[in-house]
Amino acid sequence: MSLFSCRSIPKGVDAVKNFQKERYLGKWFEIARIDFKYERDMNNTTADYSAMSNGKIKVVNNGYNSKKKKWETATGKAKFVGDENTAMLKVSFFGPFYAGYNVIKLDKDYKYALVTGKNLNYLWILSRTTTLPADVRQEYTQFASHVGFDTTRLTWVEHNK
Repeated sequence: MSLFSCRSIPKGVDAVKNFQKERYLGKWFEIARIDFKYERDMNNTTADYSAMSNGKIKVVNNGYNSKKKKWETATGKAKFVGDENTAMLKVSFFGPFYAGYNVIKLDKDYKYALVTGKNLNYLWILSRTTTLPADVRQEYTQFASHVGFDTTRLTWVEHNK
């Protein structure tokens, strides 16, 4: 198996260095995403990260499915691919199957984050609040576009419940 097929981050994209896990833990609001099947029709989406005693991170994702008219929750776990100083993780919601979770941009106060999966089809903009200042929105979408993401595909999430 080639190294490329095992990648958990898009080629040419780097995960944040000098990452501090403790500062990243807590609740994040999903501001925008490139839509995919597990989040389709979801709004009011959040992710809550907490430390587990085994060193992994508990992940609880919540969102309101507007088609089914109900709240949905997915609970999983994440672990670092290498050392904890690099924001390159893998996350699992389905038993032994893991997917890439890579923080590729993060402000110094840990208020805004740009996260990708294994390729350019996965992108999330996260915030500690339900809104994103216009200048931050522009900065993060420009950064994403610069490293190869098609930001016209972003779905902007409503937080109204």
